[in-house]
Amino acid sequence: MTRVREATREDADEILTLHVAAIRAFGPDAYDEEQVAAWAEKEDGTAGYPIDESGHYLAVAEADEVVGYGHLVPGNDEVRAVYVHPNAARRGVGSAVLSHLEGYARGAGLPRLELWSSHNAVAFYERMGYRPVTEEEEEVTKRYDGRDVALPVVVMEKRLE
Repeated sequence: MTRVREATREDADEILTLHVAAIRAFGPDAYDEEQVAAWAEKEDGTAGYPIDESGHYLAVAEADEVVGYGHLVPGNDEVRAVYVHPNAARRGVGSAVLSHLEGYARGAGLPRLELWSSHNAVAFYERMGYRPVTEEEEEVTKRYDGRDVALPVVVMEKRLE
């Protein structure tokens, strides 16, 4: 049974694992090997998933295993993350996460949401009603040599009704 719930600090290890697995599985659809490797490096480990009052965090659990997560920053009207473990892909987990984040945003009175989409996820967000606004480059620093690697992304937004 799939269950969407608020994420807790105890979910951080599983969130880190699914985040990296998703990048490695789906990143090559849109990025080269160096970009995927830099994006997947998480040198701060679970510290990168603070799961605190600075945002709204969701986890999707199946049989007590976290297979999806999302992060909304209400103060910035921003969806910061929606990731699904490759083993749970294309089963509605990402849609459930994004729908719950949007519901929370509506309840908080947010008029719109913005997100920075990787190129491999643009079609998903378009199906969910987001539209491209512009393109940006996110700089990802490679841990082993300190070089910045450019990761092109699409800035997208959705008006909430």
